[in-house]
Amino acid sequence: MGDFLLPSPAFLVFFSFFTFCLLVDPVFGITRHYKFDVKLHNVTRLSHTRSTVSVNGQFPGPRIVAREGDQLLIKVVNHVPNNHGIRQLQSGWADRPAYVTQCPIQTGQSYVYNFTIIGQRGTLFWHAHISWLRATLYGPIIILPKRGVPYPFAKPYKEVPIVIKALDIHTHAHIHYRATRFTCGLTTLTDIFKLKVKPSKTYLLRLVNAALNDELFFSIANHTLTVVDVDAVYVKLFKTETLLITPGQTINVILNTKPRYPNATFFMTARPYSPPNSLYSSIMLPLFKPILPALNDTSFATKFRSKLRSLASAQYPANVPQKVDKYFFFTVGLGISPCQHNQTCQGPNGTKFAASVNNVSFAMPTSALLQAHFFGQSNGVYTPDFPSTPITPFNYTGSPPNNTMVSNGTKVVVLPFNTSVELVMQDTSILGAESHPLHLHGFNFFIIGQGFRNFDPNKDPAKFNLIDPVERNTVGMPSRGWVAIHFLADNPGVWFMHYHLEVHTSWGLKMAWIVLDGELPNQKLLPPPADLPKSILIC
Repeated sequence: MGDFLLPSPAFLVFFSFFTFCLLVDPVFGITRHYKFDVKLHNVTRLSHTRSTVSVNGQFPGPRIVAREGDQLLIKVVNHVPNNHGIRQLQSGWADRPAYVTQCPIQTGQSYVYNFTIIGQRGTLFWHAHISWLRATLYGPIIILPKRGVPYPFAKPYKEVPIVIKALDIHTHAHIHYRATRFTCGLTTLTDIFKLKVKPSKTYLLRLVNAALNDELFFSIANHTLTVVDVDAVYVKLFKTETLLITPGQTINVILNTKPRYPNATFFMTARPYSPPNSLYSSIMLPLFKPILPALNDTSFATKFRSKLRSLASAQYPANVPQKVDKYFFFTVGLGISPCQHNQTCQGPNGTKFAASVNNVSFAMPTSALLQAHFFGQSNGVYTPDFPSTPITPFNYTGSPPNNTMVSNGTKVVVLPFNTSVELVMQDTSILGAESHPLHLHGFNFFIIGQGFRNFDPNKDPAKFNLIDPVERNTVGMPSRGWVAIHFLADNPGVWFMHYHLEVHTSWGLKMAWIVLDGELPNQKLLPPPADLPKSILIC
């Protein structure tokens, strides 16, 4: 597995899995058992060695491999002092965000995540969901089609997962045809991943952006990539020389190796900024470097995103909710809050930087939201009054208001089962506009529209794509723009929605949705497992 890593400090831990045991059932899939031991171990990157929290002593962590329809039992054991994108249908207890679905796994304790993969195939991403541990606790989830079901594209010769992690410098890899070797690496030859390839073959590259704060351009010099799926959902195939991938997103692409290209090396590059100096000056071969878009090339980003469309076929339909029951308009951006006593803050005029949705900066509870909801003890844990629209409207992409203070609270949206939701998210220019990658737990959603400036509810909905919009679990919101999504709230539980720039998430750019039980047995949240991390209500 290829990986570009950002060395990171160790902390407390909340996650783990690996080792498999297969119980074969040709009709309903199989049960796969993994065990993840979370421990401290020494990792050397960029000529520096440091103690790092990792899973099974691997950095990045082990990959999970399953087929659609398989059941996964992942035992997590935390040995340290104190899954991204899987649709947890009726298994919200396995969703994992600390203080949202459960208390953190304490030192010496374990927990078994039990869920079945339904209606997903492709690549996803597991990672820790407490503090900044996503920097070191992460890995890919490889979901193959059901046995006997082919890909909706030509079967590749080989599949290669590549997890990209941001560095202080740009990340590079190279394809070297002289040695028939695909090399993915960092800044020295001791930090590289090598994979032998054959000419005139087709490779499926499973790309994961595991960066904490960077959207990344990705390209391979002199090669064209074919996009085949995103976030474990097939899309209409299209070719591109460069792709854009936000933190938390996955993209599967087809790479066709050239029939013959002797004595040449082709760089693979992922970067958010301008290219660095050559990292391989010792290689005495012609070097072909990809030309990546400029840092602020919104034209390329917009065109790339517009090419992503669902297959919308009989076998893989795009079940876009056509009727909307609830409309929401969320502003997303930065702000300030008062600096606490005896602290030094770096915000304007001695304030503290904050981030908010509809001017509510989410306050993490000390009790798990899902447990409080299930046991009917929400009093003092959360309030069901998250605003559906901004409390104080303003010119969102123009001059910011005079008062940029945010409010704080643990507020949630409560939805009846099977509610059809339309959510428009609007970037704001307060303290600077940014592209915010949004991730919604528990659901896939359809990206029905996006644009720049302020969203116009009278004109923009006429341009919504309700036929074949791309289906994802993470979307990059355009800077100084908006994005609109549809999703069906058909999964009972408490579901975290947050933004995948880690610094902004830590500042409060997150919220939660509660979906109530339906009437039928398969529409109700099941009771918690016996080994759910303790205590039940106070973490």
